[in-house]
Amino acid sequence: MSDLHALEASALGPLYARGECSPVEVTQAVLAQMQACEPVLRATWATDEQAALAMARASEQRWQRGQALGPLDGVPVTLKENIATQGVATPLGCAATVLTPAAADAPPAARLREAGAVFITKTTMPDWGMLSSGLSSFHALARNPWDTRLNPGGSSAGAAAAAAAGYGPLHLGTDIGGSIRLPASWCGIVGFKPSLGRIPIQPPYAGRVAGPMTRSVADAALAMTALSRPDWRDAMSLPPQDIPWLQLDGLSPRALRIGLWLDPGWGTPLSDSVRAVVLDAAARLEAAGATLVPMAPFMTRAMIDGLDNFWRMRSWLDFAALPPERQAQVLPYISQWIRRGERLSAAEVFTGYSQMGVLRDSAVAACQGLDFVLSPVSPDVAFAAEWASPLNDPERPFEHIAYTLPWNMSEQPAISVNAGYTSAGLPVGVQFIGHRHDDLGVLRMAALWEQLRPAQRPWPLKPVCHETA
Repeated sequence: MSDLHALEASALGPLYARGECSPVEVTQAVLAQMQACEPVLRATWATDEQAALAMARASEQRWQRGQALGPLDGVPVTLKENIATQGVATPLGCAATVLTPAAADAPPAARLREAGAVFITKTTMPDWGMLSSGLSSFHALARNPWDTRLNPGGSSAGAAAAAAAGYGPLHLGTDIGGSIRLPASWCGIVGFKPSLGRIPIQPPYAGRVAGPMTRSVADAALAMTALSRPDWRDAMSLPPQDIPWLQLDGLSPRALRIGLWLDPGWGTPLSDSVRAVVLDAAARLEAAGATLVPMAPFMTRAMIDGLDNFWRMRSWLDFAALPPERQAQVLPYISQWIRRGERLSAAEVFTGYSQMGVLRDSAVAACQGLDFVLSPVSPDVAFAAEWASPLNDPERPFEHIAYTLPWNMSEQPAISVNAGYTSAGLPVGVQFIGHRHDDLGVLRMAALWEQLRPAQRPWPLKPVCHETA
């Protein structure tokens, strides 16, 4: 019981119920782990230890009275800083943001608060969430616990680093093109992107979801018991369903047809190290009885260039509305990417927007006749901590999201689960994708994979081997 900060969420409720440890003790352990690691990782922002301990004490009293609010009562959580919590500003990773305390909890935070979870801290993100990186004009540079010379990924950068380093069991991120799954893969954790609308979010947007980032599939499922509850503020949310989130067993590999998707049709070529891990996963699933079906590329360069144009214009409108002194505070990489939006025509922007629908239809069609899809999450492993993206080129910003982006546009659930390691010891995740609204099926597929995958290495709970000056 000396490593309370590293316990999984699914273990904490039974321990609290038996009085073997308390929410206060666990919260204190998590805060101590943060204090030990944050001088290097820099994954957090707006930590309020006294507020966290007050939530923990309230939970402790509920457990002592036999009035716990459920299995998440007293479980430490971190929240990506773009998920509003009452009284705390949301800088969106950008120094140009005017810091105004949030008037209310966003829907995911509200559900976790209602469940009795303990809010430990907010986690960091890059400017406006537009990078797969821990680089930000507002936050300190976040680093990867497996090798602190490297990037944790993004945009849920701090959340992934916090999960791998043992800042408690449950972390909440957001994803519009891979922002949960990419850092999950690079940090060796579980990152679940549910179907669009499964977790109410504010503000809602095409492709944008919130999702849990954890060290086990069981903990991701446990988080969904609260996060999937309804909230009227998200007009794009799905109707409430009574989903048995914790029933993860019973999926037989012998009945499964799984697509093996190695070539997206564009983007950075798949590295040998990632390919080897994905092919090993396919072989293990085949040995267990699953049928693996090769999938052809279904995306085109036109789709991605169109989305790039649309997103540049969307960001340009926000950027252009800022006074010059605040524009100057935006990360230079982001500013350079945005400024081409000023020259786009209406036809280019409309065509770009239309490509989201084209991509959605192509992704859905590619999955017909399959139960799930197996693919890489990223074409390569973690990159230099100081870089804004794997290529560090604002004119080629999306080459690394080819495996993750389509499932946001098609609104299908997808999950990253660690599958192996490179010769240098860096984690490599694989991605499982399911049909739209089959969120529980994807979690069950991921839980099955946890049983089949090779042995996992210990978590890097003391990330000091590559501490930088």
